[in-house]
Amino acid sequence: MLPETAFSRRVDAWLVRIGQWVSWLWLVLLVVIVTNVVMRYAFGEGRVEFEEIQWHLYAAGFLLGLSYAYQADTHIRVDVIHERLSPRMQAWLELYGILLFLLPFVALVVIYAIPFVWISFQQGEVSQAPGGLPLRWVVKAMLPAGFVLLLLAALSRLSRVWVFLFGDNHAG
Repeated sequence: MLPETAFSRRVDAWLVRIGQWVSWLWLVLLVVIVTNVVMRYAFGEGRVEFEEIQWHLYAAGFLLGLSYAYQADTHIRVDVIHERLSPRMQAWLELYGILLFLLPFVALVVIYAIPFVWISFQQGEVSQAPGGLPLRWVVKAMLPAGFVLLLLAALSRLSRVWVFLFGDNHAG
């Protein structure tokens, strides 16, 4: 329903490719979980590495997939209310939601997540569990990476809502 802009076409295409790539993480996660369960219950040998890689994969899949869900407009909203509004009112609601809630929230997460990752990297943080995974900063880096992608998706959506509401013959 929203018109595309030159910016949204470029960003959305990139986010779709990332989303398609990230979707494979869920299959890898499934294989890791099943392998861990079989090792634990069939062979009596659980592995800390498998448990930790599960939450690493889940974090990456979820955080990197947020932008795709927002771009594809499959994110959660209160559809009972939203679907009863006119398209123009939906666009106004989206505009204010992006400007007043989403962008400030994303900015706060990115601002605080970058030092969080940097400190972990500088300290060479590793898992505290015996046999746990090294490079803890890599999984922590999914937080700012995911939210930067979400920022791009929000800006793309904002450009589309803006054109819908205010018209811009130069958008694309």
